[in-house]
Amino acid sequence: MTPIPRALRPPFGRATRWSWTLVLLLGAACSGDETPLSEAAQRGRATYNEVCIACHNPNPALAGSVGPAVAGSSLELLEARVLRREYPPGYEPKSNSNAMPAFPQLADRIDDLHAFLAESAR
Repeated sequence: MTPIPRALRPPFGRATRWSWTLVLLLGAACSGDETPLSEAAQRGRATYNEVCIACHNPNPALAGSVGPAVAGSSLELLEARVLRREYPPGYEPKSNSNAMPAFPQLADRIDDLHAFLAESAR
């Protein structure tokens, strides 16, 4: 193989080439770990982004500015807390706050929201 003449080589050194190689490899490694969301979870993510991230973290596995982490919440908890502003019998809340209002208008979207929060917990 014929070496590339110095005048035609890129204007950066070996360290820069290695840096870019490392960036590309890390990017490829990180991008393959994400599992696509189901259709229900995608609809639930849209609801979560419209309503919930005002108080909860955009990443439901993390605590938000006001609300706790909610990834993996049970359907029973979501129905009680989101629709009726209460807790299921025997449930111990992470923080006993009355800051969250009820959202009865989300009754037809609660299954999708549950799917999103369940898939976010994986």
